[in-house]
Amino acid sequence: MSASYMDFTSPSVQFTYDVNNNSFFKKDNQNYINFLSINQLNTLGNVSLLDIYLSTGNIVEPHTHQNATELVFCISGAAVVSIINPFTKELLNYSIQPGQVANVPQGWWHYEIAQVDNTHLIAIFDAPVPEFIGGSDLLRLTPASVFARAYCLDEAKVKSTFAPITNTVVIGPPNDCKTGQIQGKATENSAKPNQAFNSRANSDRPVIGNGWQY
Repeated sequence: MSASYMDFTSPSVQFTYDVNNNSFFKKDNQNYINFLSINQLNTLGNVSLLDIYLSTGNIVEPHTHQNATELVFCISGAAVVSIINPFTKELLNYSIQPGQVANVPQGWWHYEIAQVDNTHLIAIFDAPVPEFIGGSDLLRLTPASVFARAYCLDEAKVKSTFAPITNTVVIGPPNDCKTGQIQGKATENSAKPNQAFNSRANSDRPVIGNGWQY
């Protein structure tokens, strides 16, 4: 619902906007995100969206939206939406294709991985501006000594492992990633869904929500 104090007779009232004009993050021409919130369209009220384009194997990094539920709608291509249920401690993987959705409850840890090129997703939020905490920020900003103490790890190894993460990733792997740096195969793991549909077979980055730059 739009804000009750909106003066719909005002000359500044907005009912349309071209989301292509508001780039949120761009890795390359196949992997980028556009953004729409009440800051771009003042009649939106309690809704916002991310317009997401991905190529095979690219991932919207693990993150949470602490103020919003997210509904991921697949327009084209295919993706796996992965969610960690904080109550059951389960990793849930949901494959979605055109016309299908996956719902991420507010505050839940999740990520999306493209399974084919030209994957296009719309992420819809029940907040005028969704807040965001990226996994890359948690890893790079938490001191290695804290991880070592909390989990009985080798501090030097923790530090060297996370050293390449110098900015918020948003869409990974980063462009400067070398093949040898990728130790796991997240796309293969996530391609084994817990529940599948019967389907058709740097500092100048924008700031939203809580003000974290990415």
